[in-house]
Amino acid sequence: MSTGTSAGPDGNADGRQHLLVLRFEEHRSHLRAVAYRMLGSIGEAEDAVQEAWLRLSRSDVSDVENLGGWLTTVVARLCLNGLRARETRREDSLDDRLERAPRMPDPVLAREGGVVDPEDEVLLADSVGLALLVVLESLAPAERLAFVLHDMFSVPFDEIAVMLDRTPAATRQLASRARRRVQGQAPAADPDLGRQREAVSAFFAATRDGDFDALLTLLHPDVVLRSDGGVARAGQSVVLTGARTVGSQAALYSVLAPFVRPVLVNGAAGVLCVVEGRLMSVMAFTVTGGRITAIDVLTDPDRLDTIDIGPFI
Repeated sequence: MSTGTSAGPDGNADGRQHLLVLRFEEHRSHLRAVAYRMLGSIGEAEDAVQEAWLRLSRSDVSDVENLGGWLTTVVARLCLNGLRARETRREDSLDDRLERAPRMPDPVLAREGGVVDPEDEVLLADSVGLALLVVLESLAPAERLAFVLHDMFSVPFDEIAVMLDRTPAATRQLASRARRRVQGQAPAADPDLGRQREAVSAFFAATRDGDFDALLTLLHPDVVLRSDGGVARAGQSVVLTGARTVGSQAALYSVLAPFVRPVLVNGAAGVLCVVEGRLMSVMAFTVTGGRITAIDVLTDPDRLDTIDIGPFI
């Protein structure tokens, strides 16, 4: 993101601009993390942070005591507007599939045991798994803002209420509704990555061997599989629930098994499916109590083509 200074009429002006850049950079990683949780899109999050810088550079903030709070408010409002515009586009769409299909957030990939990019590490703080972000996609924009800011970043309800033009009590209710949905649909993953990887490896071994009984022992009875194929692969945008229903896809998984590469997806065990050097899918697994509770799959070729798989193959 560019925050370059422009020449001012005197040295003092340049000095003030340089100081403003430094102050903004102190908060940039935090703002990016807020925007990613709000939007589920790395590119849109970067755009929101860039717009926050532009607004800061055009504003007189000499009387602002808490610049971080001021910037967080700006980014949150930009994200809220973005979510509302996204919702309007879905409502206006004539394609009923878009109403039903899950929208898969942008995955953040890393090598297992490798060094995570510092900026990505901030994005993934507090165990923001892909399954949690998928559930956040199902929330109304105001619910998402209230939950993300309060539960993830400890912003007081009275400050969030101002952003939403609601009372603190109403804002608290929004966060409470969102919290219940998150707790019900996005169970916490096992903190032990080794245990996660063991379950994922066993999953592909069972599919490769056609061992349906083994699959059923690995899958939680209420497991959910969500897949986003985008426009190009609309038929692959589905939501399946239940161990037997998800396990019935074993034939498909067995075809993919020879092409999977282990990777961390949003800090949890996952795989890339790479065929002849091309990324065909990203699969994120949520493992709770040693059993797979969620499988989130991105197969949209338009989005997959933007992912650099060089470090993982």
